[in-house]
Amino acid sequence: MNDTISTLGDIVRTHAHERGDRRALVAGDRSWTYDELYTDSCRAANALATAGVGSGDRVAFLDRNVPEYFAFLYGTAMLNAATVSVNWRLAAPEMNWILDNAEAKVLLIGAEFLGHLAQMSLTTVTTVVVVGDPGDSGYATWEQFCATASTSDPQVECGRDDTCYQLYTSGTTGLPKGVELTNRNMFGMLPVTADEWQMDADTVNLVAMPLFHIAGSGYAVAGMYFGAETILMREVDPVEILAAIPEHRVTNALFVPAVLQFLQAVPGADSTDFSSMRQVVYGASPITSEVLLGAMNLMGCEFVQVYGLTETTGAVTILQHADHDPGGPRAHLLRSAGRPWGDVEIRIVDAETGADLPDGEVGEIWIRSQQNMKGYWANPEATAAAFPDGVDANGLGWFRSGDAGYLSDGYVYIHDRVKDMIVSGGENIYPAEVENCLMSHPDIADVAVIGVPDDRWGESVLAIVVPAAGADPSDDDIIAFARERIATYKCPRAVARIVALPRNPSGKILKTELREPYWAGRDRRVN
Repeated sequence: MNDTISTLGDIVRTHAHERGDRRALVAGDRSWTYDELYTDSCRAANALATAGVGSGDRVAFLDRNVPEYFAFLYGTAMLNAATVSVNWRLAAPEMNWILDNAEAKVLLIGAEFLGHLAQMSLTTVTTVVVVGDPGDSGYATWEQFCATASTSDPQVECGRDDTCYQLYTSGTTGLPKGVELTNRNMFGMLPVTADEWQMDADTVNLVAMPLFHIAGSGYAVAGMYFGAETILMREVDPVEILAAIPEHRVTNALFVPAVLQFLQAVPGADSTDFSSMRQVVYGASPITSEVLLGAMNLMGCEFVQVYGLTETTGAVTILQHADHDPGGPRAHLLRSAGRPWGDVEIRIVDAETGADLPDGEVGEIWIRSQQNMKGYWANPEATAAAFPDGVDANGLGWFRSGDAGYLSDGYVYIHDRVKDMIVSGGENIYPAEVENCLMSHPDIADVAVIGVPDDRWGESVLAIVVPAAGADPSDDDIIAFARERIATYKCPRAVARIVALPRNPSGKILKTELREPYWAGRDRRVN
């Protein structure tokens, strides 16, 4: 790829020069060429500078997927500042905490979230800019904010180890942490996607995942890095996604498994013209074989699975399309998350002793790569815990993922979050293994497995199931089904039912929320 691109700002600089007339971004009935996006980004940079934003500062974005985000992102990068994308699904106090923690100076906010803003008491934000109609709030619109700003490129020097993104972890346990991602992190990963994700200048990339998530903003930037055209969806709407694919001749997309399931449920989905599609990337949460096979049959293009974290700038492993062999001799690989890509190294470590574990033994996944974050913003203790052996002069160190898994023939198999592990009678139980078993039950549509207090065993296994439509499997039937397939000590001792499992925007089950009724009032959440 073009070696003139080493920072986020370079993306629009380079493509405005090399392919300025190429369409960069489409959102609804609006579109931008790379030259227009570069001009808007320069104007945004100068407006932000006038508002007091300088090198190393933070600015924040709080809205659904809107095209203004990209001029804001690239303009911020041109000042060597960092963009903080805030989860718009949070409650106002949670948003408030993130904005204050990030020490954001400027907030770009969607008009529909001004009610949330009214509930906040922000300590560092000095300028608020609104996407849409600000009503009687008194705040400037995005257009007004940028209107008189210069379109010259500020040409602020940006270092490879300077932070350009700051994304916050979901905070399903404790307060969220600000993940600092640098130019080195981003551009250590992006070139790898040329072959692995079939990205090039002819790509038409559909972005539907939320921009506050690495699977949204990071994936969008991956396409733009190559000069691709980005089709931005305001939010996940399966009907609109299916309409956009043939309309824009979309070639590439990233979806979480839940979205792949939703797409298949749209009436008439099988009549959609998918002939333009090259590849679908999927990941961020477990997928059932039924959902995967259904999506592959529906779309008829290549599918690749990825595993990664916000802290690793997204994907660090890939299960290539050649490894998707349902019903064949390599079908077992579909249970894996693939092999490390790029410069990524992976170890499986005993979380207690720090010793490396042999193939097949479950331990904590440790990762070393240029993609590993710089650290957690203003949280040296958490950063030190994440890199127990520190980092070398090149910024490389072993990152503790907090995920449990094992290696086999170079492939990574994910078991669960280490913190979700159930200890029952001295035995370690990984909920994902039990969930994978129960998801093959024909009368179960969805399931989550958690540990609940048990006076005898410390913890016991509870399966919380969503019955399939029209089905009502008994507790005994579900438990017996599991006992036929996995070790007895791993099997649920009880079953609960729920209409729908709570999930965060990336599709991960909110286990903390499910555990709360069972552990309420206890000082310790493990026995």
